[in-house]
Amino acid sequence: MPLMSSPRPRPRRRAGAPPRSRLRFRLCLVSLLGASCLGGLLQAPVAGAAAGGSRGTGDHALRGQLEELVSTPGGPPGVIVVLQRDGAPRVLRAGVADLETGRPIEPTDHMRIASTAKAFSGAVALRLVEEGVLSLDSTLGRTLPRLPRAWKAVTLRQLLNHTSGLPDFSEDPEFRELLLEDPRRTFDPRRLLDFVADEPLRFRPGSRYGYSNSDNIAVALMAEAATHWPYEHLLERIVYRPLGLRDTSLPRGYEMPEPYMHGYAVEPPAPPEDVSEAISASGVWASGGIISTPRDMTRFIRGYAAGRLTSKAVLREQRRWIEGASEPAGPGRNRAGLGIFRYDTRCGTVLGHTGNFPGYTQLIAATPDGRKSLTVSLTTQVNRTLTPALLERLRTVEKNAVCTLLRGHGH
Repeated sequence: MPLMSSPRPRPRRRAGAPPRSRLRFRLCLVSLLGASCLGGLLQAPVAGAAAGGSRGTGDHALRGQLEELVSTPGGPPGVIVVLQRDGAPRVLRAGVADLETGRPIEPTDHMRIASTAKAFSGAVALRLVEEGVLSLDSTLGRTLPRLPRAWKAVTLRQLLNHTSGLPDFSEDPEFRELLLEDPRRTFDPRRLLDFVADEPLRFRPGSRYGYSNSDNIAVALMAEAATHWPYEHLLERIVYRPLGLRDTSLPRGYEMPEPYMHGYAVEPPAPPEDVSEAISASGVWASGGIISTPRDMTRFIRGYAAGRLTSKAVLREQRRWIEGASEPAGPGRNRAGLGIFRYDTRCGTVLGHTGNFPGYTQLIAATPDGRKSLTVSLTTQVNRTLTPALLERLRTVEKNAVCTLLRGHGH
């Protein structure tokens, strides 16, 4: 079946082999979307210390905080924040998109959106529930009978709120070995769960929260099985076209479309290393392989948080909150819904998702009516395992960005 068109990388000169990254990055790139480099399921804390204090809010104060973040040892070479109320978006940024050229980051620059891609698979699944093609009570056993019998009782609802108990394929030793051997390897994304098919569930489905990258692979496979259409086509029909996303795609390879913000491994005292195209997106697929831009992500989260892609009845189910944090943890207190998280801060509540991937860290969030939104994009990976102190500093900046958004413009 033909797929809809998507952005294509512009031809340019390339090295023939992946970058020779430093040892720490080589060991931790297999975590991809935030799983611990030491193994085990990483569940980020639901609250953290407000490193650096509450600080000021408003555009001027927030710009200063972004400059401080970029100048922090180990901090990102670049950061861009897009705030939008009812009118035109306001863009705040610090650092650069490319250390080699010094070019500033633009809202139209492509980037790896990491685990915020899980909100896209949530959007697809919830729309199919609205259409009656799937149910939140649909099980893996009925929809995907080829998967292990031990997983058969897991429901779509449990996959979407990370209470499934599925083992995380990105933590599997064989998967990590293959990725370290050739980071640009092209995986068959529809066979990623095969890496953990011989493993039991981590816990009884529905009994507790446990963030797993396998969950959203299974969601995409369920969507394909129910519709007989490729997941990439479903993204085009259900998400990209309705929300006007023109620069968003789900590639298989490692190339980035031009122009793009370069992502870096930052490990002082060594200089930052460009890892933008170090890894094939096929190894994360529906869990984090999407490429987009701050402009498109702003459009997405405003529509998604407001429930524009589904009905009010399904939206109520999506917003049945449980204890659980995104990875990395978002601003304030985190609680999990279906393909979305609730972030309660001192200035109010926003709904959204976070993500991290070698070279990139993301936050997208909007008020429940979608009228106020923010995106925060960094050009290095920040999470509790790699950079816990930097993560707390970032969360403080994110909280202040939420306050700037909700309390008014401030200059």
